[in-house]
Amino acid sequence: MVPIVRSLKRQQEFTADASHELRTPLSVLQSSVEILEEQKEKLPDVHQTVLYHMKDEIVRMIRLTEQLLMLARADSGLQQIRQESFDLRLMVNAVTERMKTIAKEHRVEICVEDMLPEGMVLYTGDPDQINQLLYILLDNAIKYSFTGTAVTVRVCKYGEMELDISIEDKGCGIPMESLPHLFERFYRVDKARSRHWGGTGLGLSIAAQITRNHGGRIFVTSEINQGSTFIVRLPERRKIQSQRSTSHDI
Repeated sequence: MVPIVRSLKRQQEFTADASHELRTPLSVLQSSVEILEEQKEKLPDVHQTVLYHMKDEIVRMIRLTEQLLMLARADSGLQQIRQESFDLRLMVNAVTERMKTIAKEHRVEICVEDMLPEGMVLYTGDPDQINQLLYILLDNAIKYSFTGTAVTVRVCKYGEMELDISIEDKGCGIPMESLPHLFERFYRVDKARSRHWGGTGLGLSIAAQITRNHGGRIFVTSEINQGSTFIVRLPERRKIQSQRSTSHDI
């Protein structure tokens, strides 16, 4: 087992180091493209098209690099998970407000059904990670919703010591055979469509990792051409620790 463990560790270190080293050149490329965009009206049409595709691919690579770095840190057990108390209601409302601009571009509405107790609802966890979790699930729901439909975000208590956050879309749905693999890294239900939307196949894996970091569970129900519902169930108060990912199950 020693050579296997050593090889796995080297692979994890390589992924983390490579992701870290790629961040700077990608940021430079992004800045360069943004400078060129200021003069794009002076460029021929074909050059404007090339510039557009360059920017799109750079953004996708930056997203992939950040996601790989996060997962590598989680695998190595070095990921730092903050424990702070914050108002879950305020965070859900803030994320949904930010995502309404993206939803509008897709001609999709976002509705929030707040069934939490009145007043401040404090949750103890890592606010940055919970914010990222909400963004990933909302972004997916918007992308795969049918035009003219709504994405519904519900937050409520589950039992005495747990909180539920569900995000429901009215879209194309997920085939039954894909559900067991949905949270695996790089798994894509539809590779061509994921590529079109700039997907990396890591978003849901990261969502599952963040949920596990907080001692929670994530579920999904789906029906073809009817839509999908992702449910994140979190313990209301729990001491969380940095931990190594051991599973990619739903």
